[in-house]
Amino acid sequence: MIRFTPTENSNPKVGDILLSEPFLNDPFFGRKAILLCENNEDGSFGLVLNNIIDVDVEEILKDFPDKSARISLGGPVNRSNMFFIHNSETIEGSNKIVEGVYLGGDFESLKETICSNIKGFKYRLFIGYSGWSEGQLHEEIKTRSWFVTKASSELIMNSSDENEKVWKTLIKKMGDGYNHIADAPVDPTLN
Repeated sequence: MIRFTPTENSNPKVGDILLSEPFLNDPFFGRKAILLCENNEDGSFGLVLNNIIDVDVEEILKDFPDKSARISLGGPVNRSNMFFIHNSETIEGSNKIVEGVYLGGDFESLKETICSNIKGFKYRLFIGYSGWSEGQLHEEIKTRSWFVTKASSELIMNSSDENEKVWKTLIKKMGDGYNHIADAPVDPTLN
């Protein structure tokens, strides 16, 4: 039997990672890790880090300079919009999420930075976002739908790992008391 440890942090901060509980049967959020980009009295906004989709970037962005770019489904809200994170403080209009991770900014500046081949520059593209209305995320955390943790900027910016591996890695980094959660089957009847 799997036991859940109560989440200590029911008021996450920008830059925290939300990890779904292991048995959440939801196509958008089951075994997902979400970077929290905004959290205030009006609601919350985040991007799913581990929902990379199999789509050619040219199908979505015709003149994008990196033809090998991978795209993630950031969440079910506003899927007609593109969002991006990056590790450059020089992209105009971007907002710092955590050290080494910035949200958005001028899209033309992103493309110019990609073309400049600056050593160490990383970025990620997302279609849509995850959103919660006022108080909704707080309640979902209280009911243990989400665990709140931290992640390194390297892990946040990594789009090469398998989708479920990211979730498992972050759950295990929460400490020994969480290993059983990371190893739980998707279907609890198989336990």
